[in-house]
Amino acid sequence: MKRISTHILDIVTGKPATDLPVRLEKQDAAGDWELLTSARTDQDGRCLQLLPDGEDFSAGVYRLSFETGSYYAARQIATLYPVVEVNFQARDGDLHFHIPLLLSPNGYTTYRGS
Repeated sequence: MKRISTHILDIVTGKPATDLPVRLEKQDAAGDWELLTSARTDQDGRCLQLLPDGEDFSAGVYRLSFETGSYYAARQIATLYPVVEVNFQARDGDLHFHIPLLLSPNGYTTYRGS
């Protein structure tokens, strides 16, 4: 199954970052970004499938945008990074990308998960 997923952990609270808005975009040949989907993390801090039904998971550059500003504003916490954008390169034959985000108000870390 072709899939792009994410999991966000708030490392200050040690809990999943719930109800955090996430956007998935793909860069076209002209370098412009096309919105593929938007979602919100579930109670476990996950978006299990961001690739829309019928969308071809082809080679190219994708971007996940995490709306961290609204997440922290709802908790009355100031943040240095109101939006975290993670660009990643998919190659022919790639079937699944899991991009976790470890988040705090003043920093973040990401990596290719499994």
